[in-house]
Amino acid sequence: MRVAAAQLAPVYLDKKATLAKVSQAITGAGTEGGQLMAFPETFVPGYPSWADYTHASYFDHPDQKEAWARYIDQAVDLAAGDLEDVVATVADSGVFTYLGIVEKAPSRGSVYASLVAIHPNKGIVSVHRKLKPTYGERLMWADGDGAGLMAHDWEGVKVSGLNCWENWMPLARTAMYSQGTQVHVAAWPGSPAVSHDISRFIAREGRVFVISSGAVLTADHIPDDFILRDAMVDEGDTYSTGGAIIVAPDGSTLAEGAPGEETVIFADLDLSMISRERHNFDPTGHYSRPDVLRLMVNRQRREPADFID
Repeated sequence: MRVAAAQLAPVYLDKKATLAKVSQAITGAGTEGGQLMAFPETFVPGYPSWADYTHASYFDHPDQKEAWARYIDQAVDLAAGDLEDVVATVADSGVFTYLGIVEKAPSRGSVYASLVAIHPNKGIVSVHRKLKPTYGERLMWADGDGAGLMAHDWEGVKVSGLNCWENWMPLARTAMYSQGTQVHVAAWPGSPAVSHDISRFIAREGRVFVISSGAVLTADHIPDDFILRDAMVDEGDTYSTGGAIIVAPDGSTLAEGAPGEETVIFADLDLSMISRERHNFDPTGHYSRPDVLRLMVNRQRREPADFID
């Protein structure tokens, strides 16, 4: 299987333009023979980096309110069909795609950090809302649920995906291993210092291939009319440097993006390597003890209300 990881910059806070860039990248990956592609966490319309640079916890600050309103406005509305063009591109290119989005909640006043799995023949097959946003992200994103903790079949291969620090959560990883995942996607905002270590660990722990994607974001990508732009620039001019990496089941690096460079990296996976590496360790197979240690996963979609008509 030939796989690709996007290390790109979004058209920051512009949903329509970023979705067009996504479609272009998927088409390009298909032309290069790609069968599976991963995009960064909340790539559409971008990661809320201002939370870490502009005192986002100031209560009722007018600039923070305006920034939040813009973020909500540019969030992806799945029910409205915002991803229809991307779904069509995936079908045309034959590239199974994991796309990180800011998903608009049904309340229309909250958002989730969601990882959407798009199958070339079936369309959207899962929408995984991040279980627990990290640190400053908790000011931006609502808690998700387990509805998207699914592995999918593609070309005879089991594929799965998690958002950012969910990949550090032992039980979230176990939920994927238990479904027989062979190729795992880890979507990041763009922090190689974090993503590289855990990607290698997951590869060795799960005896799986890991595709990590991360975004590039600098002051040059922040729109001039974004109300918190000056505050962000005062704190620095680089917010994400990519960190895309593809790792084999033995922990070896197959491909890696140069820091700060917009690129798409590719690797050809020898899937037989998975069985060879599981010879002496299979975390949810012969090296598990379900009689002693077991995991329960609730995959119900959590909604604020149940309507009985």
